[in-house]
Amino acid sequence: MRFMPTRSCSPGMKLAKCIYNEDGIALLHENVELTQALIIRLERLGVDFVYIQDKETADLVVEDPISQETRVRALSEIKTQYKKIMEETSKSKFSKNHFMGRAFTNLIKMIMEDLDSKEGAHIMLLNMNVLNNYVFNHSLNVCIYATMLGMVSGYSREEIAVLSMGALLHDIGKTKINQDILKKPGPLSNVEYAEVQKHAEFGYKILKDEPNMPLLAAHCAFQHHEREDGSGYPRGIKGKEIHNFAKLISIIDSYDAMTTHRPYRLAMLPHQAMEVLFSGVETKYDCNKVALFRDNVAIYPIGLGVTLSSGEKGVVVLINPIIPQRPTIRIFIGSDGSKVTQPYEMDLSKKLTVFISEVHTG
Repeated sequence: MRFMPTRSCSPGMKLAKCIYNEDGIALLHENVELTQALIIRLERLGVDFVYIQDKETADLVVEDPISQETRVRALSEIKTQYKKIMEETSKSKFSKNHFMGRAFTNLIKMIMEDLDSKEGAHIMLLNMNVLNNYVFNHSLNVCIYATMLGMVSGYSREEIAVLSMGALLHDIGKTKINQDILKKPGPLSNVEYAEVQKHAEFGYKILKDEPNMPLLAAHCAFQHHEREDGSGYPRGIKGKEIHNFAKLISIIDSYDAMTTHRPYRLAMLPHQAMEVLFSGVETKYDCNKVALFRDNVAIYPIGLGVTLSSGEKGVVVLINPIIPQRPTIRIFIGSDGSKVTQPYEMDLSKKLTVFISEVHTG
Protein backbone atom coordinates (compact mmCIF):
# COMPACT_ATOMS: atom_id res chain seq x y z
CA MET A 1 0.00 0.00 0.00
CA ARG A 2 1.03 3.59 -0.58
CA PHE A 3 0.33 6.61 1.62
CA MET A 4 -0.81 9.37 -0.74
CA PRO A 5 -2.26 12.87 -0.61
CA THR A 6 -5.92 12.57 -1.53
CA ARG A 7 -5.50 15.31 -4.14
CA SER A 8 -2.90 13.13 -5.92
CA CYS A 9 -5.25 10.16 -6.27
CA SER A 10 -6.76 9.20 -9.62
CA PRO A 11 -10.07 7.56 -10.49
CA GLY A 12 -9.65 3.78 -10.58
CA MET A 13 -7.31 3.58 -7.61
CA LYS A 14 -8.52 1.32 -4.77
CA LEU A 15 -8.42 2.04 -1.06
CA ALA A 16 -6.02 -0.12 0.96
CA LYS A 17 -7.55 0.91 4.31
CA CYS A 18 -11.06 1.90 5.36
CA ILE A 19 -12.16 5.52 5.71
CA TYR A 20 -14.03 6.03 8.99
CA ASN A 21 -16.66 8.57 9.94
CA GLU A 22 -16.49 10.65 13.12
CA ASP A 23 -18.01 7.79 15.14
CA GLY A 24 -15.34 5.31 14.06
CA ILE A 25 -17.70 3.45 11.72
CA ALA A 26 -16.40 2.46 8.27
CA LEU A 27 -17.75 4.87 5.65
CA LEU A 28 -15.68 3.59 2.72
CA HIS A 29 -14.30 0.08 2.94
CA GLU A 30 -11.00 -1.37 1.81
CA ASN A 31 -11.02 -2.26 -1.93
CA VAL A 32 -13.47 0.52 -2.81
CA GLU A 33 -12.54 1.98 -6.20
CA LEU A 34 -12.19 5.73 -6.14
CA THR A 35 -14.11 7.90 -8.58
CA GLN A 36 -13.47 11.58 -9.23
CA ALA A 37 -16.61 12.40 -7.23
CA LEU A 38 -15.38 10.36 -4.24
CA ILE A 39 -11.94 12.00 -4.35
CA ILE A 40 -13.50 15.47 -4.35
CA ARG A 41 -15.84 14.49 -1.53
CA LEU A 42 -12.99 13.14 0.63
CA GLU A 43 -11.02 16.35 0.11
CA ARG A 44 -14.01 18.46 1.09
CA LEU A 45 -14.53 16.32 4.20
CA GLY A 46 -10.94 16.93 5.30
CA VAL A 47 -9.35 13.57 4.47
CA ASP A 48 -5.99 14.86 3.23
CA PHE A 49 -4.22 11.47 2.99
CA VAL A 50 -5.33 7.92 2.15
CA TYR A 51 -3.77 4.48 1.79
CA ILE A 52 -3.98 3.21 -1.79
CA GLN A 53 -3.44 -0.33 -3.12
CA ASP A 54 -0.29 -0.69 -5.19
CA LYS A 55 1.30 -3.80 -6.72
CA GLU A 56 4.84 -2.63 -5.99
CA THR A 57 4.09 -2.23 -2.27
CA ALA A 58 1.39 -4.89 -1.83
CA ASP A 59 3.43 -6.51 0.95
CA LEU A 60 3.27 -3.44 3.20
CA VAL A 61 0.90 -3.69 6.15
CA VAL A 62 0.05 -0.79 8.46
CA GLU A 63 -1.78 -1.86 11.60
CA ASP A 64 -3.98 0.50 13.58
CA PRO A 65 -2.74 1.03 17.17
CA ILE A 66 -6.10 0.08 18.70
CA SER A 67 -8.82 -2.26 17.49
CA GLN A 68 -11.83 -0.94 15.64
CA GLU A 69 -14.03 -2.17 18.49
CA THR A 70 -12.04 -0.09 20.98
CA ARG A 71 -12.07 2.99 18.71
CA VAL A 72 -15.87 2.85 18.24
CA ARG A 73 -16.40 2.34 21.98
CA ALA A 74 -14.01 5.18 22.82
CA LEU A 75 -15.53 7.72 20.44
CA SER A 76 -19.03 6.80 21.57
CA GLU A 77 -18.10 7.22 25.25
CA ILE A 78 -16.28 10.50 24.67
CA LYS A 79 -19.19 11.89 22.67
CA THR A 80 -21.76 10.74 25.25
CA GLN A 81 -19.94 12.20 28.25
CA TYR A 82 -18.97 15.44 26.51
CA LYS A 83 -22.53 16.03 25.29
CA LYS A 84 -23.87 15.58 28.82
CA ILE A 85 -21.64 18.42 29.94
CA MET A 86 -22.46 20.56 26.87
CA GLU A 87 -26.16 20.24 27.65
CA GLU A 88 -25.65 22.21 30.85
CA THR A 89 -26.92 25.65 30.04
CA SER A 90 -24.64 27.70 32.31
CA LYS A 91 -20.84 27.81 31.98
CA SER A 92 -20.62 28.44 35.69
CA LYS A 93 -22.44 25.23 36.48
CA PHE A 94 -20.12 22.27 37.03
CA SER A 95 -22.38 19.45 38.18
CA LYS A 96 -20.84 16.07 38.87
CA ASN A 97 -21.35 13.05 36.64
CA HIS A 98 -20.86 10.14 39.01
CA PHE A 99 -20.41 7.66 36.18
CA MET A 100 -17.86 9.54 34.04
CA GLY A 101 -14.79 8.47 36.03
CA ARG A 102 -15.81 4.82 36.01
CA ALA A 103 -16.68 4.82 32.29
CA PHE A 104 -13.37 6.37 31.26
CA THR A 105 -11.39 4.13 33.61
CA ASN A 106 -12.78 1.07 31.83
CA LEU A 107 -12.05 2.70 28.47
CA ILE A 108 -8.43 3.39 29.44
CA LYS A 109 -8.01 -0.29 30.33
CA MET A 110 -9.21 -1.31 26.85
CA ILE A 111 -6.79 1.12 25.17
CA MET A 112 -3.86 -0.08 27.30
CA GLU A 113 -4.65 -3.72 26.53
CA ASP A 114 -4.71 -3.00 22.79
CA LEU A 115 -1.44 -1.10 22.92
CA ASP A 116 0.22 -3.83 25.01
CA SER A 117 -0.08 -6.11 21.98
CA LYS A 118 1.72 -3.51 19.83
CA GLU A 119 4.75 -3.23 22.11
CA GLY A 120 7.78 -1.91 20.23
CA ALA A 121 5.70 -0.30 17.47
CA HIS A 122 6.23 3.32 16.51
CA ILE A 123 3.47 5.88 16.61
CA MET A 124 2.00 6.26 13.14
CA LEU A 125 -0.07 9.19 11.91
CA LEU A 126 -3.60 8.59 13.21
CA ASN A 127 -5.65 11.18 11.35
CA MET A 128 -5.37 10.38 7.67
CA ASN A 129 -8.35 8.07 7.25
CA VAL A 130 -10.87 9.57 9.68
CA LEU A 131 -13.52 12.16 8.91
CA ASN A 132 -12.90 14.55 11.70
CA ASN A 133 -15.04 15.60 14.56
CA TYR A 134 -12.01 17.41 15.86
CA VAL A 135 -12.57 17.43 19.62
CA PHE A 136 -13.57 13.76 19.91
CA ASN A 137 -10.94 12.27 17.60
CA HIS A 138 -8.25 14.62 18.89
CA SER A 139 -8.95 13.56 22.49
CA LEU A 140 -8.63 9.88 21.58
CA ASN A 141 -5.48 10.42 19.49
CA VAL A 142 -3.72 12.34 22.26
CA CYS A 143 -4.64 9.54 24.67
CA ILE A 144 -3.18 6.87 22.34
CA TYR A 145 0.06 8.82 21.81
CA ALA A 146 0.44 9.52 25.54
CA THR A 147 -0.25 5.92 26.56
CA MET A 148 2.37 4.59 24.12
CA LEU A 149 4.94 7.11 25.35
CA GLY A 150 4.14 6.25 28.96
CA MET A 151 4.84 2.61 28.16
CA VAL A 152 8.22 3.27 26.51
CA SER A 153 9.14 5.64 29.36
CA GLY A 154 8.92 2.83 31.89
CA TYR A 155 6.07 4.28 33.92
CA SER A 156 4.13 1.90 36.18
CA ARG A 157 0.70 0.70 35.05
CA GLU A 158 -0.90 3.03 37.59
CA GLU A 159 1.07 6.03 36.31
CA ILE A 160 0.25 5.20 32.70
CA ALA A 161 -3.45 4.98 33.56
CA VAL A 162 -3.36 8.46 35.12
CA LEU A 163 -1.38 9.90 32.18
CA SER A 164 -3.85 8.30 29.77
CA MET A 165 -6.82 9.73 31.64
CA GLY A 166 -5.30 13.20 31.69
CA ALA A 167 -4.56 12.96 27.97
CA LEU A 168 -8.04 11.68 27.08
CA LEU A 169 -9.74 14.50 29.01
CA HIS A 170 -7.25 17.35 28.48
CA ASP A 171 -9.73 19.27 26.31
CA ILE A 172 -12.91 18.49 28.21
CA GLY A 173 -13.17 22.15 29.16
CA LYS A 174 -14.02 22.92 25.54
CA THR A 175 -17.50 21.59 26.29
CA LYS A 176 -18.03 24.91 28.10
CA ILE A 177 -16.87 27.05 25.19
CA ASN A 178 -19.19 28.48 22.51
CA GLN A 179 -19.11 25.84 19.78
CA ASP A 180 -19.40 28.46 17.04
CA ILE A 181 -16.02 29.82 18.14
CA LEU A 182 -14.43 26.36 18.21
CA LYS A 183 -15.71 25.59 14.71
CA LYS A 184 -14.87 28.97 13.19
CA PRO A 185 -13.22 28.34 9.78
CA GLY A 186 -10.50 30.94 10.19
CA PRO A 187 -8.32 32.89 12.64
CA LEU A 188 -9.90 33.88 15.95
CA SER A 189 -10.23 37.47 17.12
CA ASN A 190 -8.49 38.47 20.35
CA VAL A 191 -11.79 38.27 22.20
CA GLU A 192 -12.56 34.81 20.77
CA TYR A 193 -9.07 33.53 21.57
CA ALA A 194 -9.41 34.75 25.17
CA GLU A 195 -12.68 32.82 25.39
CA VAL A 196 -11.06 29.60 24.08
CA GLN A 197 -8.24 29.95 26.59
CA LYS A 198 -10.76 29.48 29.40
CA HIS A 199 -11.10 25.78 28.48
CA ALA A 200 -8.04 24.82 30.53
CA GLU A 201 -9.52 26.16 33.76
CA PHE A 202 -12.98 24.87 32.89
CA GLY A 203 -11.49 21.41 32.39
CA TYR A 204 -9.87 21.52 35.82
CA LYS A 205 -13.15 22.54 37.46
CA ILE A 206 -15.06 19.75 35.71
CA LEU A 207 -12.58 17.03 36.76
CA LYS A 208 -11.09 18.05 40.12
CA ASP A 209 -13.86 16.66 42.35
CA GLU A 210 -15.15 14.01 39.95
CA PRO A 211 -15.59 10.59 41.64
CA ASN A 212 -13.10 7.93 40.43
CA MET A 213 -11.05 10.63 38.71
CA PRO A 214 -7.35 11.12 39.65
CA LEU A 215 -6.70 14.72 40.68
CA LEU A 216 -3.61 14.68 38.48
CA ALA A 217 -5.86 14.18 35.44
CA ALA A 218 -7.55 17.47 36.35
CA HIS A 219 -4.15 19.16 36.55
CA CYS A 220 -3.26 17.81 33.09
CA ALA A 221 -6.33 19.62 31.74
CA PHE A 222 -5.33 22.73 33.73
CA GLN A 223 -1.69 22.80 32.59
CA HIS A 224 -1.56 21.45 29.02
CA HIS A 225 -1.25 24.96 27.55
CA GLU A 226 1.43 26.13 29.97
CA ARG A 227 4.86 26.63 28.38
CA GLU A 228 8.47 26.24 29.52
CA ASP A 229 9.20 29.98 29.48
CA GLY A 230 5.97 30.98 31.21
CA SER A 231 4.30 32.25 28.04
CA GLY A 232 1.40 29.78 28.25
CA TYR A 233 -1.98 29.93 29.95
CA PRO A 234 -4.02 30.06 32.15
CA ARG A 235 -1.51 30.83 34.96
CA GLY A 236 1.75 31.48 33.11
CA ILE A 237 3.67 28.93 35.18
CA LYS A 238 6.94 27.62 33.79
CA GLY A 239 9.64 24.94 33.95
CA LYS A 240 9.44 22.69 36.99
CA GLU A 241 6.13 24.23 38.03
CA ILE A 242 4.47 22.28 35.18
CA HIS A 243 3.86 18.58 35.85
CA ASN A 244 5.77 16.18 33.57
CA PHE A 245 2.52 14.60 32.37
CA ALA A 246 1.16 17.99 31.31
CA LYS A 247 4.44 18.78 29.53
CA LEU A 248 4.17 15.56 27.52
CA ILE A 249 0.49 16.12 26.73
CA SER A 250 1.23 19.67 25.53
CA ILE A 251 3.66 18.30 22.93
CA ILE A 252 1.26 15.59 21.76
CA ASP A 253 -1.64 18.05 21.72
CA SER A 254 0.32 20.42 19.45
CA TYR A 255 1.54 17.61 17.18
CA ASP A 256 -1.89 16.08 16.67
CA ALA A 257 -3.42 19.50 16.02
CA MET A 258 -0.79 20.25 13.36
CA THR A 259 -1.22 16.87 11.63
CA THR A 260 -5.02 17.16 11.53
CA HIS A 261 -6.95 18.87 8.74
CA ARG A 262 -8.56 22.12 9.85
CA PRO A 263 -11.05 24.21 7.85
CA TYR A 264 -8.41 26.93 7.32
CA ARG A 265 -5.35 24.74 6.49
CA LEU A 266 -4.28 21.30 5.29
CA ALA A 267 -2.77 18.77 7.67
CA MET A 268 1.01 18.76 8.08
CA LEU A 269 3.01 15.58 7.61
CA PRO A 270 4.83 14.26 10.72
CA HIS A 271 8.29 15.56 9.76
CA GLN A 272 6.89 19.06 9.23
CA ALA A 273 5.12 19.07 12.59
CA MET A 274 8.29 17.75 14.25
CA GLU A 275 10.27 20.68 12.88
CA VAL A 276 7.77 23.06 14.47
CA LEU A 277 8.04 21.27 17.81
CA PHE A 278 11.83 21.46 17.80
CA SER A 279 11.70 25.15 16.94
CA GLY A 280 9.81 25.60 20.22
CA VAL A 281 12.23 23.64 22.41
CA GLU A 282 13.12 25.43 25.67
CA THR A 283 10.67 28.28 25.02
CA LYS A 284 7.48 26.25 24.62
CA TYR A 285 8.39 22.59 25.11
CA ASP A 286 10.67 20.45 27.25
CA CYS A 287 13.67 19.39 25.12
CA ASN A 288 13.94 15.86 26.53
CA LYS A 289 10.24 15.18 26.00
CA VAL A 290 10.30 16.44 22.41
CA ALA A 291 13.26 14.10 21.81
CA LEU A 292 11.33 11.23 23.43
CA PHE A 293 8.41 11.93 21.13
CA ARG A 294 10.64 12.17 18.04
CA ASP A 295 12.31 8.85 18.85
CA ASN A 296 9.00 7.03 19.05
CA VAL A 297 6.98 8.55 16.24
CA ALA A 298 7.12 7.45 12.61
CA ILE A 299 8.26 10.78 11.15
CA TYR A 300 8.08 9.23 7.69
CA PRO A 301 5.03 6.88 7.69
CA ILE A 302 5.17 3.51 5.95
CA GLY A 303 3.99 3.84 2.35
CA LEU A 304 5.06 7.49 2.01
CA GLY A 305 6.76 8.44 -1.27
CA VAL A 306 10.13 10.20 -0.89
CA THR A 307 13.07 11.51 -2.91
CA LEU A 308 16.58 10.93 -1.59
CA SER A 309 19.57 13.28 -1.72
CA SER A 310 21.10 10.82 -4.21
CA GLY A 311 18.25 11.53 -6.63
CA GLU A 312 16.63 8.11 -6.16
CA LYS A 313 12.90 7.93 -5.50
CA GLY A 314 10.94 5.33 -3.59
CA VAL A 315 8.58 4.46 -0.77
CA VAL A 316 9.15 4.05 2.98
CA VAL A 317 8.79 0.33 3.76
CA LEU A 318 10.27 -0.09 7.26
CA ILE A 319 10.69 2.12 10.33
CA ASN A 320 14.08 1.76 12.03
CA PRO A 321 13.32 1.06 15.71
CA ILE A 322 16.51 2.79 16.87
CA ILE A 323 16.58 5.77 14.48
CA PRO A 324 13.04 6.26 13.13
CA GLN A 325 14.22 9.35 11.24
CA ARG A 326 16.24 7.05 8.94
CA PRO A 327 13.84 4.40 7.60
CA THR A 328 14.31 1.79 4.89
CA ILE A 329 13.29 2.95 1.40
CA ARG A 330 12.25 0.73 -1.53
CA ILE A 331 13.71 2.38 -4.62
CA PHE A 332 11.70 2.49 -7.85
CA ILE A 333 13.37 5.39 -9.66
CA GLY A 334 17.16 5.51 -10.03
CA SER A 335 19.40 8.53 -9.62
CA ASP A 336 19.28 9.10 -13.37
CA GLY A 337 15.49 9.47 -13.26
CA SER A 338 14.69 6.18 -14.99
CA LYS A 339 12.54 3.37 -13.57
CA VAL A 340 14.71 0.56 -12.17
CA THR A 341 14.18 -2.91 -13.62
CA GLN A 342 14.41 -4.51 -10.19
CA PRO A 343 13.35 -2.43 -7.14
CA TYR A 344 15.84 -2.53 -4.28
CA GLU A 345 15.83 -1.40 -0.66
CA MET A 346 18.12 1.11 0.99
CA ASP A 347 18.47 1.22 4.79
CA LEU A 348 19.22 4.87 5.56
CA SER A 349 20.52 3.93 9.02
CA LYS A 350 23.41 2.21 7.25
CA LYS A 351 23.72 4.65 4.35
CA LEU A 352 24.53 7.74 6.39
CA THR A 353 25.62 9.89 3.43
CA VAL A 354 22.12 9.69 1.95
CA PHE A 355 19.07 11.43 3.43
CA ILE A 356 15.43 12.16 2.56
CA SER A 357 15.44 15.44 0.66
CA GLU A 358 11.79 15.62 -0.36
CA VAL A 359 8.44 14.10 0.60
CA HIS A 360 5.90 13.53 -2.16
CA THR A 361 2.84 15.62 -1.31
CA GLY A 362 1.42 16.28 -4.73
